[in-house]
Amino acid sequence: MRLVQFVSRSGERKVGIPADAEIKPLAGSTTVYELASQAIERDMSLAELVASKVLDSSVSYDEIVAEKRLLAPLDHPEPARFWITGTGLTHTGSADARDKMHELAHGDGGDLTDSMKIFRMGLEGGKPAVGEVGVQPEWFFKGLGTCVVPPEAPLPLPDFALAGGEEAEIVGLYLIDPNGNPRRLGFTLGNEFSDQVTEAMNYLYLAHSKLRACSMGPELLLGDLPADTRGTVRVIRSGNTVWEGAFLSGEDNMSHSVYNLEHYHFRYDMFRRPGDLHAYFFGAAILSCANGVTTQSGDLFEIDVPDFGRPLRNEMISSPKADFTILSL
Repeated sequence: MRLVQFVSRSGERKVGIPADAEIKPLAGSTTVYELASQAIERDMSLAELVASKVLDSSVSYDEIVAEKRLLAPLDHPEPARFWITGTGLTHTGSADARDKMHELAHGDGGDLTDSMKIFRMGLEGGKPAVGEVGVQPEWFFKGLGTCVVPPEAPLPLPDFALAGGEEAEIVGLYLIDPNGNPRRLGFTLGNEFSDQVTEAMNYLYLAHSKLRACSMGPELLLGDLPADTRGTVRVIRSGNTVWEGAFLSGEDNMSHSVYNLEHYHFRYDMFRRPGDLHAYFFGAAILSCANGVTTQSGDLFEIDVPDFGRPLRNEMISSPKADFTILSL
């Protein structure tokens, strides 16, 4: 089962179940956050609650997409309580992509990079036995709910950015329950969208390179993540595909288990505050920049993975210089 959030033509928020060219709205439901909170209160699964609310009516999915009325599949009424974080070097292709990115900037020095070292650590200890904890993964802070843009909306490229590149990933979505336990709502597609040129200058710039907008959706997949999920990532310019690569994810294609990644995020007390939401990016297996592509303002990023329904699409648009002044008080 998958869910979408959207806005009606009259401006009302809705949640629905997508079915090919149509979406079946849910009765009395305006946000996935509210639905998840109700499911916890009633001690039932989110899928069970959703099934009890499906209406007989339907609306056109195509029209919602064309009219840019899609919303991200999860948001918080207080955006500052929506943590956007992630990890990398978790997929069998990710270390090669990261190494290529650094080689393009610095050349091949022959030494084993920190990226390859931590990737090998994941291969050796990232999938512990059930109930056990493995090796610690990479981790980064992306932003808060205000940095998430909806599907089909522009991804802003800051004026100070050296580059803007797609990072096609699976995202785990979580609500912290009243007892401080993370409740996994499901999974969605994400474009983590980073500045790989800034990162390649020096690995200590990784944190700066991640502080950008991102996008998720359009559909939230309830239940377990498929062990092997595949699709295509594209960069489209003026209607023409200038690059495409294979999207491979799921634990069969990862060096870490989902549980191991989750453990190392939620072990911190500050990430288990009741009522908060979390979007946790699980890492990219392929990057266009590692394949010699330099993106431009106006490029369209498309992440098309059939297990997750409709593709996630966003156009990168250059932003004007931020107008602010630092004042003494």
